Amino acid sequence: MTVTAMTKPTATMTPEQRVATVFQLLQNASKTSFMGEEITQLEHALQGAQLAKKDGADEATILAILLHDIGHLCPSTEPCTNTSGKVWAAFHKTNVTADINEINHARLGAEYLHKLGFSEKTCELIDSHIVAKRYLSAKDPEYLAKLSVGSKQSLKLHGGPFTPAEMREFEKDPLFKVKVQIRKWEEAAR
Repeated sequence: MTVTAMTKPTATMTPEQRVATVFQLLQNASKTSFMGEEITQLEHALQGAQLAKKDGADEATILAILLHDIGHLCPSTEPCTNTSGKVWAAFHKTNVTADINEINHARLGAEYLHKLGFSEKTCELIDSHIVAKRYLSAKDPEYLAKLSVGSKQSLKLHGGPFTPAEMREFEKDPLFKVKVQIRKWEEAAR
């Protein structure tokens, strides 16, 4: 089997093919600008992973920050839902629009990597990196003020800052602190 950036995960893929698939996606990220900023998607991912490693994060967390935006790069495999539970089936049937890709990239990446055999923790952390931005934007006005223009546009697409009720619910999550920290590393990786 030849591995390409558009390879969809299958049960017959060897571990080597799965790793090669992710590496190909990361290589493609070296050619893609990160939200109009002066770094590439790959540089953004590597910087985040380096910050996590420096801070003593576990392997699943380092992988999550490294691969948190992989949903921008991977082929879609199934309809995904956003945090409101709406199905964006059109994402999989037509040309992807930037807005739909942005709304779904965390879920797409998490589902794609789950099919490649990544841990539940890594996939959950990837799926939640947008949720953590919504939380921090509501919790900390300074955080919100420091977001880049591209990140503020993305926040708007995801529903804006959390409501107080959404904040309380998120704070109950057993991985709450890790999810928030991943977001902080993600914002520092610019």
